[in-house]
Amino acid sequence: MSQLFEELQFFADHTTRAAVIESFAAIILSFLLSLLITWVYRITHKKGQYSQSFIHTIIIMSVVVSVIMIVIGNNIAVAFGLVGAFSIIRFRSAMSDPKDIAFIFFGMAAGIACGLGFYTLAVLFAVTLSILIYILFAVDYGRKDEDEKTLKVTIPENLHYEDVFDELFDQYLQDYKLLQVETTSLGTMYQLTYTITLKEGITDKVVMDAIREHNANLKVSIIMPSKTY
Repeated sequence: MSQLFEELQFFADHTTRAAVIESFAAIILSFLLSLLITWVYRITHKKGQYSQSFIHTIIIMSVVVSVIMIVIGNNIAVAFGLVGAFSIIRFRSAMSDPKDIAFIFFGMAAGIACGLGFYTLAVLFAVTLSILIYILFAVDYGRKDEDEKTLKVTIPENLHYEDVFDELFDQYLQDYKLLQVETTSLGTMYQLTYTITLKEGITDKVVMDAIREHNANLKVSIIMPSKTY
């Protein structure tokens, strides 16, 4: 009987050691993959300086989620308990860039795969998506045309704004669209807002001077396109 207990104890210890080693491997792998994810985030980030705390958040979230998945395992009761516990957490900080949210889910997905023991899938997922994100960044996929500018023109109220500049715009602009009409100066004038794209070889000054000849030399402004870095 004592030999049986010794064998059971040995088997339990062996199982525990294997579980600990597997859990440790999942944590380390999720950490390494999150480093890859944050490296991709850093080199593809355009909008000014990124936050170091956000980088750390992605890494921490990835590791924490992997541990949560290890703890849950196949235990449904534990899963519901954790859902209830984490439901009280509220994140107050708003994301300035929607892509930041995607990177958080990226790190969490890698952590989930590691926690569930799908190590090969986790590595393939992290590496493949990282490469795809870098390709999108390298080719600048989805970039808005930076030649498009905003034109604001003030005209007297006695001018019909619908077609007052059509002939002039056809001469100098490749494309234009009226976005907004509003009254100004106590209703004595209109302010028209357009999006415009200049023809090749045409400067802003040429367009502004031409408009001033038609709007009684009132205010004309051209707003340059905002650029991200």
